[in-house]
Amino acid sequence: MMPKFSLSSDLDVPAHDVLGTLTMEGVNAELRPLVKMTAPAEWQSRPIFDWPAQQHLFKSWVLFMGVFPIDRHSFYFESMRPESGFTERSSSTMNSVWCHERSVTAIRGGCRVTDSVDYQSRLPLIDYLFRPVYRLVFLWRHRNLRSKYGASGRQI
Repeated sequence: MMPKFSLSSDLDVPAHDVLGTLTMEGVNAELRPLVKMTAPAEWQSRPIFDWPAQQHLFKSWVLFMGVFPIDRHSFYFESMRPESGFTERSSSTMNSVWCHERSVTAIRGGCRVTDSVDYQSRLPLIDYLFRPVYRLVFLWRHRNLRSKYGASGRQI
């Protein structure tokens, strides 16, 4: 069984405002300063919804504090839903499977952003050590989203 967690935040902006910032630059803004992900120059500001699904795209260094390499991530998007989110099913040096689904839904007064992650570590020890780290990174991402857009509700 793969470890799984999910986080949601209610934001004070329409869904399209959040969906429109999904680029590698936007992802890094959400992750900053804990983590940075590299990408070839042509992918940095390209909207994620312009990326092709169902094919391996590129490899990205995952840099702790934007400097120290801690993983090598191979991007693969299973599906793109420009009106509501995406499903990424990638792999990395540490994880044989990394499945990240982001859904953005309209709610009264704004939108709800939900990130669901399940993954399979290559070694059980990695899972034990990094499970709280992965959750912390997504808690941080949602903190940055709420700070940028304003929060109409609590984080779930």
